[in-house]
Amino acid sequence: MNIVLLSGGSGRRLWPLSNEVRSKQFIRLFRSPDGEAESMVQRVYRQITSQAPDADVTIAASKQQLSSIRNQLGDSVSISPEPCRRDTFPAIVLSVSYLVDKKGISPDDPVIICPVDPYVDDEYFRSLVRLEEMVRTGDDGICLLGTEPSFPTAKYGYIIPEDKSDVSRVKRFKEKPSESEAEKLIKEGALWNAGVFAFRAGKVLDIARNTLGYDGYDEFLDRYELLESISFDYAVLEKESDIRVLRFSGEWKDVGTWNTLAETMDRASFGNVIFGGDCEDTSAINDLDIPLICMGLKNVVVAAGPDGILVSDKHQSSYIKPIVDEIAGQIKYSEKSWGSFKVLDSSPTSLTIKVTLLPGHHMYYHSHERRDEVWTVTEGEGVAIVDGVKREISDGDIIKLPAGSRHTVYARTRLEIIEVQNGDDISVSDKIKYEYDFDKI
Repeated sequence: MNIVLLSGGSGRRLWPLSNEVRSKQFIRLFRSPDGEAESMVQRVYRQITSQAPDADVTIAASKQQLSSIRNQLGDSVSISPEPCRRDTFPAIVLSVSYLVDKKGISPDDPVIICPVDPYVDDEYFRSLVRLEEMVRTGDDGICLLGTEPSFPTAKYGYIIPEDKSDVSRVKRFKEKPSESEAEKLIKEGALWNAGVFAFRAGKVLDIARNTLGYDGYDEFLDRYELLESISFDYAVLEKESDIRVLRFSGEWKDVGTWNTLAETMDRASFGNVIFGGDCEDTSAINDLDIPLICMGLKNVVVAAGPDGILVSDKHQSSYIKPIVDEIAGQIKYSEKSWGSFKVLDSSPTSLTIKVTLLPGHHMYYHSHERRDEVWTVTEGEGVAIVDGVKREISDGDIIKLPAGSRHTVYARTRLEIIEVQNGDDISVSDKIKYEYDFDKI
């Protein structure tokens, strides 16, 4: 079973915890069965591997998300990286081409495309297994998953089937109708479009040859930035006549705003939060190392993170994106394949960062031309390499790194370092990378 998870954009509607690098699907706001905090992508991946252990999962993601995926899912999951964002049709073609040309699946094999971030129950993944069987035993058409609407809304696209059967041919689509129109469509048996597509791999690649001039993975990847941004719905579904939809009536929520996320949280708060003064229907998420006190709040969401603090009526929180777009600046928290970093303080000539490295991981061996750095180890053990000289480090050690010095650090245990940068031009572009044989450590 070949499943491609589409990992979308930055998800600024969950600011201040989401940003250009830390997309909403990587925020740990759920609980796994063993009680550990987990993100949307971890939850969906866990559910797939539980319900379909033999599934081969590939994540289609932007280059900026690769470190977060490796951090949360490890090295076992396959990734089809996008050089840039070009909407769902190019992303799907690229990932399916990756499966055929790089992983060696047959063009006749079924492929299932689904979002990485829905909040769903296990029945959803059993439906994916059924979709695969529909493709494998059917003709060369496209199969969709349609969700039974729980209320009329203008936020979703709708699939209008020919009848109300469990599996039906699709009559037409309607993208984000008014609420009154949505109510009429639901009475006709319309379904929410869950963004789940199933087809034979060669089907989509044939369409791409005719519409995008597709000619293999490597060539397609090379000119990806030149492609038109277009959705799979408009490029394919609106033009296909042979489409069937499987009706799904289980739990499904599109967790795209603080309001909908609050509905899925199994507790009122995450992090160091204290409620007082008879708070009602209030959700609070604190990603900072200081207490957050909520007093007498009703129907409010409070979110505190390195990028800022949000206090909003739950309904109004759905409209945050245009405001965040105006204030977006320096990214102050990001997960990497080797760990994470958090900006603690900044000025025009200095930057203080908390760096956390996971056991067995390391930074690039690199240098800076226009800034000095000082590392203070606050937790753990590791090895610092400065201009080729190795030094064992642990709690309380201080390492001075003048501009131009080549340096890196390897973590023997979980390692925390406070890094202070000083210089007239502190920029992410001021980094020169070098080769280093970490097997020598």
